[in-house]
Amino acid sequence: MFTVKMTTEQKRLLIIEDETSVAKQLKWGLSKDYEIAIASNPKRARALLSSGAYPVATLDLGLPPHPDTSTEGFKLLEELPSLSSHTKIIVITGSAEEENAIKAISLGAADFCAKPIDLKLLKIVLSRTFRIYELEEANRRLHFEGGESCSLCGMLGVSPAMNKLFNVIRQVSTTDYPVLITGESGAGKEMVARALYALGNRSQKPFVAINCGAIPENLLESELFGYEKGAFTGAVKRKVGKFEYANGGTIFLDEIGELPFHLQVKILRVLQEGTIEPLGTPETISLNVRVFASTNVNLKQAVDEGRFREDLYYRLNVVPIKVPPLRDRPEDVLLLAHHFLQEEAQKLRRGRVTFSPAAIAALTGHSWPGNVRELQNRVRRALSTDTDKVISLSDLDLGEGPEEQEAQKVLPLKLVRKKAEIDAIRKAMLLTGNNISRAANLLEISRPTLHDLFKKHQITF
Repeated sequence: MFTVKMTTEQKRLLIIEDETSVAKQLKWGLSKDYEIAIASNPKRARALLSSGAYPVATLDLGLPPHPDTSTEGFKLLEELPSLSSHTKIIVITGSAEEENAIKAISLGAADFCAKPIDLKLLKIVLSRTFRIYELEEANRRLHFEGGESCSLCGMLGVSPAMNKLFNVIRQVSTTDYPVLITGESGAGKEMVARALYALGNRSQKPFVAINCGAIPENLLESELFGYEKGAFTGAVKRKVGKFEYANGGTIFLDEIGELPFHLQVKILRVLQEGTIEPLGTPETISLNVRVFASTNVNLKQAVDEGRFREDLYYRLNVVPIKVPPLRDRPEDVLLLAHHFLQEEAQKLRRGRVTFSPAAIAALTGHSWPGNVRELQNRVRRALSTDTDKVISLSDLDLGEGPEEQEAQKVLPLKLVRKKAEIDAIRKAMLLTGNNISRAANLLEISRPTLHDLFKKHQITF
C-alpha cells in the first residue's frame, strides 16, 4: 500500500520575517511542533527555499530593502515556482490589507493569516497546509513510482479503505460466486464490477451491463431475457436478451433495487437453476453466467418493507462488497483530482493545467456527496468554462450543493448532534494530519474522550 509517510520527527517550517520580535514570537510559539528556520531578508529566504527542505513557509510581505511596502514579498512569491515549486506559502498580512491577501492567493499562496498573529489560528492554518502538502506529495510519489500498488483496473486510491477494497476484489475475482456491490451513487460500483470481471476467469468472455432503473418496466423483461418472433405485436424477429448475450461470461445488474417485483422471480431462477425463458416460448435456455449486482439503496430494508424478495437478496449477497464514499477516503481526493485534470486536459489538448492553492484547499475540504463522479464532473466543468492554465476556486464552483441543501433540512436533534460530532472530528483529524493528540487539543477535549468518540461513531482513520 502507498501511504503518506508520517514520522514522529518535527516538520520543517521556514519563517520569512524581518522583524526580530515577531520572528522570535513565532519561533517560541511553534517550535514545539515544528523545526523552524528564520530568514530575515529575501536573499536568505531564496537560499533556504532553494534547498527544497521546507514544505511550508510563512511570508511577511514587508521585507527589506522596502519593509514598508509589499514589493519584495510579492517578488519573492512570484519567484517561488523556480525556487521551490512544491513549497506552500502562508502570507502574513495586516488585518486592513485584504487586497494584498487576495493578490497573494492569486500568485500562488496557499493561505494567509492576518496581523496581529493569533497563534492558535496560525497553528490550524499550518496543520491544514502541511496536510495539503503531504497529500500532494503522495500524489507525486505515486506517479514517480508508477502507481502499481495504488491502482487497480482504472481505480485509484492510496487510502486504507481503497487498499482494503483492492484486496477484496483480487480475492473475490477468482471465484464464480454472485457478488452484491453496495455504495452511494457515484462511488464507483460499476468500476468494481469491471475490475472483478477483468481479473476473473471469465475475462475473455462477454461482460454485459444493464441498468435496471434506466429501462422502462414494460421493456425491461424483453431486454433481460429476449423474445421469440411473434411474442407480441411488433416482434417481427427473435431478440437475444442480455442474459443470453452474457452466456459464458458475466452480467452486471446495476441498480438492482429498482427491479420490478415480478422480474425478481426470474432473476432468482437464473441464480438457482441457470435457465431463462424468453418471452413467447415455453422452452428454457440453459446458461452459464456469473452475476454481479449493485445498488445504492438498503436492500435489507427493502426486504423488510416487502419491496425486494428475501430469497433473491440472499442469493445475490453471497459475496458483499461495499464501496467507500469519497468523504471516507480523504487521502484520495487530490490524487483523483490531479488524475482527472491531467486526463481531461490531455483530451482537450490544453497542455499542463494545475489547481490554484485555494482550489486545492477547497477540494480537500469539500464533503463530496456525489463522490468520485461529482469530483470528475467538477473538473470537467472547470476546464470547459476556463481556458487558463490554473484552475481557480471559482472554476470548481464549490458553493452551495446537495450537502448544504441537506444541512438545511430539519432533522431530529439526536441526529444533528451525531452529525455535528462526526463532522467536527473528521475536520480536526484532517487539519492535524490525523494526529490524535493535536486533534483532541483542537476540539478542546481529552485524548481518551476522542478515542471514546471514535468508538461511539465507528470512525476509523
